[in-house]
Amino acid sequence: MPSRPDPVIHVIASRLRAAGSVFAEDEAAVLIESAADDAELEQLVRRRVAGEPLEPLVGWVRFGALRLAVGPGVFVPRQRSLRLARLAVRRARAAAVPVMLEPYCGVAPLAATVAASVDRVEVHAADRDPAAIALARRNLPAGAGVHHADAFDGLPRALRGRITVIAAVPPYVPGTEVGLMPREARDHEPTGALVGGGADGLDHARRLILGAGPWLVPGGSLLLELGARQLPVAATRARAAGWRARVHPPNQSSTGVLELVAGNTVA
Repeated sequence: MPSRPDPVIHVIASRLRAAGSVFAEDEAAVLIESAADDAELEQLVRRRVAGEPLEPLVGWVRFGALRLAVGPGVFVPRQRSLRLARLAVRRARAAAVPVMLEPYCGVAPLAATVAASVDRVEVHAADRDPAAIALARRNLPAGAGVHHADAFDGLPRALRGRITVIAAVPPYVPGTEVGLMPREARDHEPTGALVGGGADGLDHARRLILGAGPWLVPGGSLLLELGARQLPVAATRARAAGWRARVHPPNQSSTGVLELVAGNTVA
């Protein structure tokens, strides 16, 4: 849609702000950019004011330098995960033959970032949700591996022992804390992409910690984004399983990154 004068943005932002939007001007700009004409813009604004999440409504989300396809009923990548994505890029660039996997991928923001940033990388993404897999295929380059898999169950056996970087945002919200989440996440994103299982929400993270070893090359990295209170618990579990662990603590976010390496010191 052609660019709009500031007064139009201000009018739409006022409607969004009255409905509770915290970033009304930014949302107004996204709606204007996404609408083909005035009629569609009005429809989008009304749906947003009624409470539909912005990104599935317009069909895309900005993730760093990338514009990723999203849709209703899938997990929307959070901007805080850019930290994990950039760490995955650094680890992939350091590998002689980079092979990257994003389990629990959703729309594959981490794999897409690595694919766009690392030369000659082989990228794979996996999820158990067919809707997420379809969007991941749209967000990844031709030739990327997109697999219907639950963590490592269902991955091609040819990947065993070849992966240099596994990076994931596994579901990690404890079931008792779902009510504390933003309403848009509770009402519009799949519970299976949010709730981690177990009293501490770490069932999926433990599954990755216990299962990643055979899939990695010697010295390969497992990178997990988790809640701040979960990091020391997961690190202790990982060390008990034989990993060397480094915690990248929260930085202006409620989450941090747990970096694990089998048989090597973490730099």
